[in-house]
Amino acid sequence: MDYDKALDTAIQRLHGEGRYRTFIDIERRKGAYPNAVWRRPDGQEQAITVWCGNDYLGMGQHPTVLAAMHEALDATGAGSGGTRNISGTTVYHKRLEAELADLHGKEAALVFSSAYIANDATLSTLPVLFPGLIIYSDALNHASMIEGIRRNGGAKRIFRHNDLAHLRALLAADDPAAPKLIAFESIYSMDGDFGLIEGLCDLAEEFGALTYLDEVHAVGMYGPRGGGIAERDGLAGRIDIINGTLGKAFGVFGGYVAASARMVDAIRSYAPGFIFTTSLPPAVAAGAAASIAVLKSAEGQKLRDAQQLHARILKMRLKSLGMPIIDHGSHIVPVHVGDPVHCKMLSDMLLEDFGVYVQPINFPTVPRGTERLRFTPSPVHDPKQIDHLVRAMDALWSRCALNRAEMSA
Repeated sequence: MDYDKALDTAIQRLHGEGRYRTFIDIERRKGAYPNAVWRRPDGQEQAITVWCGNDYLGMGQHPTVLAAMHEALDATGAGSGGTRNISGTTVYHKRLEAELADLHGKEAALVFSSAYIANDATLSTLPVLFPGLIIYSDALNHASMIEGIRRNGGAKRIFRHNDLAHLRALLAADDPAAPKLIAFESIYSMDGDFGLIEGLCDLAEEFGALTYLDEVHAVGMYGPRGGGIAERDGLAGRIDIINGTLGKAFGVFGGYVAASARMVDAIRSYAPGFIFTTSLPPAVAAGAAASIAVLKSAEGQKLRDAQQLHARILKMRLKSLGMPIIDHGSHIVPVHVGDPVHCKMLSDMLLEDFGVYVQPINFPTVPRGTERLRFTPSPVHDPKQIDHLVRAMDALWSRCALNRAEMSA
Protein backbone atom coordinates (compact mmCIF):
# COMPACT_ATOMS: atom_id res chain seq x y z
CA MET A 1 0.00 0.00 0.00
CA ASP A 2 1.15 3.54 -0.77
CA TYR A 3 0.69 5.01 2.71
CA ASP A 4 1.65 8.56 1.72
CA LYS A 5 -0.91 8.53 -1.07
CA ALA A 6 -3.59 7.31 1.33
CA LEU A 7 -2.77 10.14 3.72
CA ASP A 8 -2.86 12.69 0.89
CA THR A 9 -6.24 11.36 -0.22
CA ALA A 10 -7.68 11.62 3.28
CA ILE A 11 -6.47 15.19 3.75
CA GLN A 12 -7.57 16.25 0.28
CA ARG A 13 -11.04 14.92 1.00
CA LEU A 14 -11.32 17.40 3.86
CA HIS A 15 -10.14 20.23 1.60
CA GLY A 16 -12.68 19.23 -1.03
CA GLU A 17 -15.51 19.26 1.49
CA GLY A 18 -14.46 22.67 2.77
CA ARG A 19 -13.84 21.44 6.31
CA TYR A 20 -10.06 21.20 6.56
CA ARG A 21 -9.16 22.66 9.95
CA THR A 22 -6.53 25.38 10.15
CA PHE A 23 -4.73 26.29 13.36
CA ILE A 24 -4.62 30.03 13.96
CA ASP A 25 -1.37 31.01 15.66
CA ILE A 26 -2.41 33.46 18.37
CA GLU A 27 -0.65 34.81 21.43
CA ARG A 28 -2.66 35.86 24.45
CA ARG A 29 -1.10 38.69 26.44
CA LYS A 30 -1.44 38.61 30.23
CA GLY A 31 -3.93 41.19 31.43
CA ALA A 32 -5.14 42.03 27.92
CA TYR A 33 -7.57 39.19 27.15
CA PRO A 34 -9.70 39.02 24.96
CA ASN A 35 -7.17 41.03 22.95
CA ALA A 36 -4.45 38.91 21.39
CA VAL A 37 -1.90 38.90 18.59
CA TRP A 38 -2.28 36.81 15.45
CA ARG A 39 0.90 35.73 13.70
CA ARG A 40 -0.13 35.82 10.07
CA PRO A 41 1.20 33.27 7.56
CA ASP A 42 3.45 36.01 6.13
CA GLY A 43 5.10 36.39 9.54
CA GLN A 44 3.49 39.75 10.35
CA GLU A 45 1.67 40.37 13.61
CA GLN A 46 -1.92 41.64 13.71
CA ALA A 47 -3.95 42.72 16.74
CA ILE A 48 -7.15 40.70 17.08
CA THR A 49 -10.03 40.13 19.50
CA VAL A 50 -10.77 36.52 20.46
CA TRP A 51 -14.50 35.76 20.14
CA CYS A 52 -14.47 31.95 20.28
CA GLY A 53 -12.47 31.19 23.42
CA ASN A 54 -13.70 28.78 26.06
CA ASP A 55 -12.12 30.83 28.84
CA TYR A 56 -15.65 32.12 29.31
CA LEU A 57 -15.00 34.39 32.31
CA GLY A 58 -11.37 35.37 31.68
CA MET A 59 -10.18 33.36 34.71
CA GLY A 60 -7.06 32.26 32.83
CA GLN A 61 -5.80 35.81 33.44
CA HIS A 62 -7.10 36.30 36.99
CA PRO A 63 -4.42 37.53 39.45
CA THR A 64 -5.49 35.10 42.18
CA VAL A 65 -5.21 32.15 39.81
CA LEU A 66 -1.80 33.24 38.55
CA ALA A 67 -0.52 33.85 42.08
CA ALA A 68 -1.58 30.35 43.17
CA MET A 69 0.17 28.81 40.17
CA HIS A 70 3.37 30.78 40.84
CA GLU A 71 3.35 29.68 44.48
CA ALA A 72 2.94 26.00 43.58
CA LEU A 73 5.54 26.19 40.81
CA ASP A 74 8.11 27.76 43.12
CA ALA A 75 7.30 25.28 45.88
CA THR A 76 7.22 22.02 43.90
CA GLY A 77 8.65 22.49 40.40
CA ALA A 78 7.09 21.81 37.02
CA GLY A 79 5.61 18.33 36.82
CA SER A 80 3.89 15.99 39.26
CA GLY A 81 6.46 13.25 38.77
CA GLY A 82 4.10 10.35 38.21
CA THR A 83 0.63 8.90 38.14
CA ARG A 84 -1.69 9.50 41.07
CA ASN A 85 -0.89 5.99 42.32
CA ILE A 86 2.88 6.40 42.02
CA SER A 87 4.21 9.65 43.52
CA GLY A 88 1.82 11.94 41.60
CA THR A 89 -0.58 12.90 44.39
CA THR A 90 0.20 16.15 46.19
CA VAL A 91 -1.53 18.49 48.59
CA TYR A 92 -2.55 20.56 45.55
CA HIS A 93 -4.42 17.64 43.98
CA LYS A 94 -6.20 16.86 47.23
CA ARG A 95 -7.13 20.51 47.71
CA LEU A 96 -8.52 20.70 44.18
CA GLU A 97 -10.63 17.58 44.62
CA ALA A 98 -11.98 18.92 47.92
CA GLU A 99 -12.98 22.20 46.19
CA LEU A 100 -14.74 20.25 43.43
CA ALA A 101 -16.61 17.97 45.81
CA ASP A 102 -17.78 21.01 47.76
CA LEU A 103 -18.77 22.82 44.56
CA HIS A 104 -21.19 20.06 43.59
CA GLY A 105 -22.27 19.01 47.08
CA LYS A 106 -20.76 15.55 46.64
CA GLU A 107 -18.69 13.43 48.99
CA ALA A 108 -15.72 13.19 46.65
CA ALA A 109 -14.23 14.16 43.29
CA LEU A 110 -11.56 12.73 41.01
CA VAL A 111 -9.37 14.83 38.71
CA PHE A 112 -8.34 13.69 35.21
CA SER A 113 -6.14 15.28 32.55
CA SER A 114 -9.23 16.50 30.66
CA ALA A 115 -13.01 16.32 30.77
CA TYR A 116 -12.83 14.22 27.60
CA ILE A 117 -10.70 11.64 29.40
CA ALA A 118 -12.92 11.86 32.48
CA ASN A 119 -15.99 11.03 30.38
CA ASP A 120 -14.28 8.35 28.33
CA ALA A 121 -12.59 6.66 31.30
CA THR A 122 -15.63 6.76 33.57
CA LEU A 123 -18.28 5.68 31.08
CA SER A 124 -16.09 2.87 29.74
CA THR A 125 -15.44 1.62 33.31
CA LEU A 126 -18.98 1.65 34.71
CA PRO A 127 -20.03 -1.65 33.03
CA VAL A 128 -17.11 -3.31 34.81
CA LEU A 129 -18.52 -2.04 38.10
CA PHE A 130 -22.14 -2.86 37.21
CA PRO A 131 -22.23 -6.04 35.06
CA GLY A 132 -25.01 -5.97 32.50
CA LEU A 133 -25.31 -2.17 32.68
CA ILE A 134 -27.47 -0.53 29.98
CA ILE A 135 -26.53 3.07 29.18
CA TYR A 136 -29.18 5.40 27.74
CA SER A 137 -27.47 8.27 25.93
CA ASP A 138 -28.91 11.50 24.51
CA ALA A 139 -28.38 11.60 20.74
CA LEU A 140 -26.47 14.90 20.97
CA ASN A 141 -24.08 13.90 23.74
CA HIS A 142 -20.44 14.98 23.36
CA ALA A 143 -17.97 12.83 21.43
CA SER A 144 -16.17 11.91 24.65
CA MET A 145 -19.35 10.42 26.11
CA ILE A 146 -20.10 8.59 22.87
CA GLU A 147 -16.57 7.15 22.79
CA GLY A 148 -16.68 6.02 26.41
CA ILE A 149 -20.04 4.34 25.93
CA ARG A 150 -18.88 2.70 22.69
CA ARG A 151 -15.65 1.37 24.18
CA ASN A 152 -17.25 -0.24 27.21
CA GLY A 153 -18.73 -2.96 25.04
CA GLY A 154 -21.98 -3.02 26.98
CA ALA A 155 -25.56 -2.43 25.96
CA LYS A 156 -26.53 1.07 24.91
CA ARG A 157 -29.67 2.85 23.83
CA ILE A 158 -29.71 6.23 22.04
CA PHE A 159 -32.72 8.39 22.75
CA ARG A 160 -33.73 11.36 20.60
CA HIS A 161 -32.38 14.65 21.89
CA ASN A 162 -34.36 15.86 24.91
CA ASP A 163 -37.16 13.41 24.06
CA LEU A 164 -38.43 12.11 27.40
CA ALA A 165 -41.18 10.02 25.81
CA HIS A 166 -38.66 8.19 23.63
CA LEU A 167 -36.40 7.56 26.62
CA ARG A 168 -39.35 6.27 28.66
CA ALA A 169 -40.22 3.81 25.90
CA LEU A 170 -36.63 2.54 25.77
CA LEU A 171 -36.44 2.15 29.54
CA ALA A 172 -39.80 0.36 29.67
CA ALA A 173 -38.74 -2.10 26.97
CA ASP A 174 -35.70 -3.35 28.91
CA ASP A 175 -35.42 -5.85 31.75
CA PRO A 176 -36.54 -4.07 34.95
CA ALA A 177 -33.82 -5.89 36.89
CA ALA A 178 -30.96 -4.74 34.63
CA PRO A 179 -28.72 -1.97 35.99
CA LYS A 180 -29.27 1.26 34.06
CA LEU A 181 -27.63 4.67 33.62
CA ILE A 182 -28.93 7.76 31.82
CA ALA A 183 -26.18 9.99 30.37
CA PHE A 184 -26.90 13.57 29.29
CA GLU A 185 -25.59 17.13 29.30
CA SER A 186 -26.76 20.31 30.99
CA ILE A 187 -25.84 22.59 28.06
CA TYR A 188 -25.34 21.25 24.55
CA SER A 189 -22.63 23.58 23.37
CA MET A 190 -23.20 23.74 19.63
CA ASP A 191 -26.83 24.98 19.83
CA GLY A 192 -26.58 26.30 23.39
CA ASP A 193 -29.76 24.50 24.51
CA PHE A 194 -30.39 22.98 27.93
CA GLY A 195 -30.86 19.36 28.92
CA LEU A 196 -34.12 18.39 30.64
CA ILE A 197 -32.43 17.52 33.92
CA GLU A 198 -35.50 17.31 36.16
CA GLY A 199 -37.47 15.15 33.74
CA LEU A 200 -34.50 12.86 33.20
CA CYS A 201 -34.03 12.50 36.96
CA ASP A 202 -37.72 11.66 37.33
CA LEU A 203 -37.38 8.86 34.78
CA ALA A 204 -34.18 7.62 36.42
CA GLU A 205 -35.98 7.42 39.77
CA GLU A 206 -38.96 5.66 38.25
CA PHE A 207 -36.86 3.02 36.50
CA GLY A 208 -34.09 2.65 39.08
CA ALA A 209 -31.35 4.16 36.88
CA LEU A 210 -28.21 6.07 37.79
CA THR A 211 -27.77 9.58 36.37
CA TYR A 212 -24.62 10.89 34.66
CA LEU A 213 -24.52 14.62 33.88
CA ASP A 214 -21.93 16.43 31.78
CA GLU A 215 -21.76 20.03 33.07
CA VAL A 216 -18.69 21.01 31.03
CA HIS A 217 -20.18 24.18 29.53
CA ALA A 218 -22.04 25.15 32.69
CA VAL A 219 -19.62 24.80 35.61
CA GLY A 220 -18.49 28.21 36.78
CA MET A 221 -21.16 29.81 34.60
CA TYR A 222 -24.44 29.02 36.37
CA GLY A 223 -25.66 28.56 39.91
CA PRO A 224 -25.04 30.76 42.97
CA ARG A 225 -21.53 29.30 43.39
CA GLY A 226 -20.85 28.24 39.80
CA GLY A 227 -21.89 24.63 40.32
CA GLY A 228 -23.70 24.50 36.98
CA ILE A 229 -27.29 24.08 35.85
CA ALA A 230 -27.96 21.31 38.36
CA GLU A 231 -26.97 23.66 41.19
CA ARG A 232 -28.96 26.53 39.70
CA ASP A 233 -32.09 24.38 39.53
CA GLY A 234 -31.58 22.67 42.90
CA LEU A 235 -31.09 19.26 41.28
CA ALA A 236 -27.46 18.40 42.06
CA GLY A 237 -28.53 16.03 44.83
CA ARG A 238 -30.40 13.91 42.27
CA ILE A 239 -27.35 13.42 40.04
CA ASP A 240 -25.15 10.40 40.78
CA ILE A 241 -22.10 11.42 38.73
CA ILE A 242 -21.25 14.93 37.52
CA ASN A 243 -18.55 15.53 34.91
CA GLY A 244 -16.91 18.91 34.49
CA THR A 245 -13.91 20.71 33.06
CA LEU A 246 -11.24 22.97 34.51
CA GLY A 247 -10.34 24.36 31.08
CA LYS A 248 -13.37 26.51 30.24
CA ALA A 249 -14.98 28.82 32.80
CA PHE A 250 -12.28 27.99 35.36
CA GLY A 251 -9.64 29.03 32.82
CA VAL A 252 -6.96 26.42 33.58
CA PHE A 253 -6.71 22.76 32.46
CA GLY A 254 -8.08 19.33 33.34
CA GLY A 255 -11.35 17.55 33.97
CA TYR A 256 -13.09 15.66 36.75
CA VAL A 257 -16.01 13.66 38.03
CA ALA A 258 -17.79 14.26 41.35
CA ALA A 259 -19.92 11.63 43.05
CA SER A 260 -20.28 9.62 46.24
CA ALA A 261 -17.08 8.56 47.98
CA ARG A 262 -17.85 4.93 47.13
CA MET A 263 -18.39 5.70 43.43
CA VAL A 264 -15.21 7.79 43.18
CA ASP A 265 -13.20 5.11 44.95
CA ALA A 266 -14.41 2.47 42.49
CA ILE A 267 -13.66 4.64 39.42
CA ARG A 268 -10.24 5.51 40.85
CA SER A 269 -9.48 1.83 41.36
CA TYR A 270 -10.71 0.49 38.02
CA ALA A 271 -10.45 3.17 35.29
CA PRO A 272 -7.31 2.69 33.14
CA GLY A 273 -7.64 6.28 31.91
CA PHE A 274 -7.01 7.42 35.47
CA ILE A 275 -4.65 4.74 36.72
CA PHE A 276 -2.09 4.96 33.91
CA THR A 277 -2.00 8.72 33.29
CA THR A 278 0.49 11.19 34.77
CA SER A 279 -1.33 13.52 37.13
CA LEU A 280 -1.80 17.25 36.56
CA PRO A 281 1.22 19.44 37.35
CA PRO A 282 0.80 20.82 40.89
CA ALA A 283 0.81 24.39 39.57
CA VAL A 284 -2.17 23.58 37.32
CA ALA A 285 -4.04 21.95 40.20
CA ALA A 286 -3.32 24.96 42.41
CA GLY A 287 -4.55 27.43 39.80
CA ALA A 288 -7.74 25.44 39.20
CA ALA A 289 -8.51 25.26 42.93
CA ALA A 290 -7.99 29.01 43.27
CA SER A 291 -10.25 29.69 40.29
CA ILE A 292 -13.04 27.54 41.70
CA ALA A 293 -12.80 29.35 45.04
CA VAL A 294 -13.08 32.75 43.34
CA LEU A 295 -16.07 31.69 41.27
CA LYS A 296 -17.86 30.42 44.38
CA SER A 297 -17.72 33.95 45.78
CA ALA A 298 -19.62 37.21 45.18
CA GLU A 299 -16.91 38.20 42.70
CA GLY A 300 -17.75 35.09 40.70
CA GLN A 301 -21.41 36.04 40.60
CA LYS A 302 -20.53 39.48 39.27
CA LEU A 303 -18.54 37.85 36.46
CA ARG A 304 -21.43 35.51 35.66
CA ASP A 305 -23.90 38.39 35.60
CA ALA A 306 -21.67 40.46 33.29
CA GLN A 307 -21.16 37.52 30.94
CA GLN A 308 -24.89 36.84 30.67
CA LEU A 309 -25.54 40.53 30.01
CA HIS A 310 -22.98 40.65 27.19
CA ALA A 311 -24.42 37.48 25.66
CA ARG A 312 -27.93 38.99 25.70
CA ILE A 313 -26.69 42.23 24.15
CA LEU A 314 -24.84 40.42 21.36
CA LYS A 315 -27.83 38.21 20.57
CA MET A 316 -30.21 41.19 20.56
CA ARG A 317 -28.02 43.22 18.22
CA LEU A 318 -27.38 40.36 15.79
CA LYS A 319 -31.07 39.46 15.78
CA SER A 320 -31.96 43.08 15.02
CA LEU A 321 -29.91 42.72 11.82
CA GLY A 322 -31.85 39.58 10.87
CA MET A 323 -28.95 37.23 11.58
CA PRO A 324 -29.97 33.54 11.89
CA ILE A 325 -29.22 33.22 15.59
CA ILE A 326 -29.81 29.93 17.41
CA ASP A 327 -31.01 31.19 20.80
CA HIS A 328 -31.97 28.86 23.62
CA GLY A 329 -31.16 31.32 26.39
CA SER A 330 -27.66 30.17 27.31
CA HIS A 331 -24.37 32.06 27.15
CA ILE A 332 -23.47 30.57 23.76
CA VAL A 333 -24.22 32.58 20.60
CA PRO A 334 -24.31 30.40 17.44
CA VAL A 335 -24.91 32.06 14.06
CA HIS A 336 -26.14 29.59 11.45
CA VAL A 337 -24.35 29.66 8.07
CA GLY A 338 -25.24 26.22 6.68
CA ASP A 339 -22.32 25.70 4.31
CA PRO A 340 -18.74 24.70 5.25
CA VAL A 341 -17.05 26.72 2.52
CA HIS A 342 -19.04 29.88 3.29
CA CYS A 343 -18.48 29.38 7.00
CA LYS A 344 -14.70 29.16 6.55
CA MET A 345 -14.66 32.15 4.19
CA LEU A 346 -16.66 34.25 6.63
CA SER A 347 -14.32 33.29 9.45
CA ASP A 348 -11.26 34.15 7.35
CA MET A 349 -12.64 37.56 6.34
CA LEU A 350 -13.59 38.44 9.89
CA LEU A 351 -10.03 37.71 10.98
CA GLU A 352 -8.14 39.29 8.10
CA ASP A 353 -10.31 42.35 7.48
CA PHE A 354 -11.68 43.13 10.95
CA GLY A 355 -9.38 41.45 13.47
CA VAL A 356 -12.28 39.34 14.78
CA TYR A 357 -11.27 35.76 15.55
CA VAL A 358 -14.03 33.14 15.50
CA GLN A 359 -13.48 29.61 14.25
CA PRO A 360 -15.91 27.95 11.81
CA ILE A 361 -17.79 24.99 13.30
CA ASN A 362 -18.22 22.30 10.66
CA PHE A 363 -18.96 18.57 10.40
CA PRO A 364 -18.39 16.30 12.32
CA THR A 365 -18.72 18.70 15.28
CA VAL A 366 -22.17 19.62 13.94
CA PRO A 367 -24.33 17.86 11.31
CA ARG A 368 -23.79 18.75 7.65
CA GLY A 369 -25.91 21.69 6.62
CA THR A 370 -25.81 23.25 10.10
CA GLU A 371 -22.33 24.79 9.90
CA ARG A 372 -22.03 27.90 12.02
CA LEU A 373 -19.95 30.54 13.70
CA ARG A 374 -20.05 30.16 17.48
CA PHE A 375 -19.41 33.29 19.53
CA THR A 376 -18.63 33.18 23.24
CA PRO A 377 -18.91 36.69 24.72
CA SER A 378 -17.24 37.18 28.09
CA PRO A 379 -17.26 39.78 30.88
CA VAL A 380 -14.01 41.19 29.50
CA HIS A 381 -15.42 41.98 26.04
CA ASP A 382 -16.24 45.68 26.23
CA PRO A 383 -19.08 47.55 24.43
CA LYS A 384 -16.75 48.85 21.71
CA GLN A 385 -15.63 45.31 20.88
CA ILE A 386 -19.22 44.11 20.75
CA ASP A 387 -20.13 47.02 18.45
CA HIS A 388 -17.13 46.27 16.21
CA LEU A 389 -18.15 42.62 15.92
CA VAL A 390 -21.75 43.46 15.06
CA ARG A 391 -20.71 45.96 12.38
CA ALA A 392 -18.26 43.46 10.90
CA MET A 393 -20.92 40.75 10.74
CA ASP A 394 -23.39 43.15 9.11
CA ALA A 395 -20.89 44.19 6.44
CA LEU A 396 -19.75 40.66 5.61
CA TRP A 397 -23.23 39.12 5.67
CA SER A 398 -24.29 41.61 3.01
CA ARG A 399 -21.10 41.13 1.00
CA CYS A 400 -21.50 37.34 1.03
CA ALA A 401 -25.23 37.56 0.19
CA LEU A 402 -26.18 35.21 3.03
CA ASN A 403 -29.77 34.81 4.15
CA ARG A 404 -30.99 36.88 7.10
CA ALA A 405 -33.61 34.40 8.24
CA GLU A 406 -33.81 34.09 12.03
CA MET A 407 -33.48 30.69 13.70
CA SER A 408 -34.72 31.10 17.26
CA ALA A 409 -35.70 28.57 19.87
